[in-house]
Amino acid sequence: MRTILVANPSADVYGSDLQMLESISAMVGQGWRVVVALPAGGRLVPQMEARGAEVHIVDFPVLRRANASVIGVLTLARDGLLALGRMRSMIMSTGADLVYVNTVTLPWWILATRLARRKVIVHVHEAETEDSRAIRFALNFPLLFAHALILISRSTRDATTGSVPGLRGRSHLIYNGVDRAPAPRVRREIVENSPLNLAIVCRLSPRKAPDVAIEAVAILRGRGIDARLDICGTPFEGYEWFEKALRDRAAHADVAGSISFSGYVSPIWSALDAADIVVAPSLREPFGNAVIEAQLSGRPIVASRALGHTESIVSGTSGLLVTPGDPVALADAVEKIYSTPQLASSLAQGGRQSALNNFSSKRYARDIVGLIDSTVSGKRASTPEKARR
Repeated sequence: MRTILVANPSADVYGSDLQMLESISAMVGQGWRVVVALPAGGRLVPQMEARGAEVHIVDFPVLRRANASVIGVLTLARDGLLALGRMRSMIMSTGADLVYVNTVTLPWWILATRLARRKVIVHVHEAETEDSRAIRFALNFPLLFAHALILISRSTRDATTGSVPGLRGRSHLIYNGVDRAPAPRVRREIVENSPLNLAIVCRLSPRKAPDVAIEAVAILRGRGIDARLDICGTPFEGYEWFEKALRDRAAHADVAGSISFSGYVSPIWSALDAADIVVAPSLREPFGNAVIEAQLSGRPIVASRALGHTESIVSGTSGLLVTPGDPVALADAVEKIYSTPQLASSLAQGGRQSALNNFSSKRYARDIVGLIDSTVSGKRASTPEKARR
């Protein structure tokens, strides 16, 4: 049986880690044996195993923002070199035909795979454009040693190949795939002067901007709209201070009693079904599965005009896009949907159709296994769109 070794940075249950479940299902569905290497256990492990993967805990470092110092970089480089032997040994002992590195934060796995003389694909989920040119080059330079790259959006493609132009020839655009089961609950008609239920699904971090959503609720309530917000998510380790700041803000008189914190919700569908409108105010978003989940649930979505959101939403057709970091613009868009039932219905229907047509798990699986098979065989990949200049 052919074997794929997946190197994943964590067993987290958000973003790229959660999307890896769809990759595992695609690989297993095509008869691959899938072995996942993680630096530590976590809540995602049982879900990986349920999809048919073997999970092994291996000691290897992960590139983090906390390493962004001279001492941090030197320490990380040392740890990565020390771990090379363990990584190469695992590649050889599993008999891996290909190593699938999930995110750019594991460059040593690329080197270990090359030392083991195996093929390597890197799945790039990041779209960093605010760091210095030197940092962006250093982050993406190791990708030159991969045989193929998967980029989750045009924004990710442009950020990656913009910092290292030599990556264009090995880059393949494959959007994330999301499916919904069971079918969404029928959306209730939004009636003026009735409570307006909003939801946001995100990590509690400044980049995801749930604080902007809270300020938008304050604005809406100041306009006489009984807006309520359900915040579904938890903070990264080390960002507990941000959750406390959100809770302190939610206790202020202008929004008191209107903000709820549901924590991590899985499956997310019940929270989305309870919402009238979903908001996604991220300041930066390489893709944003939360938008697709809202669309699949038949809920109108208001999102920031940030990177990947502009690829999953056609403003006015499958959702509304607003200026990132602007609570007034967010409140205005929500009020527009609230006061125009025909628009609410149109956006809900348009968003769901867009998600079904463009971002299904079936399409994702086909594209992923197609690239894997072509990389192993050495044939030219047939993914829908190579990264263009």
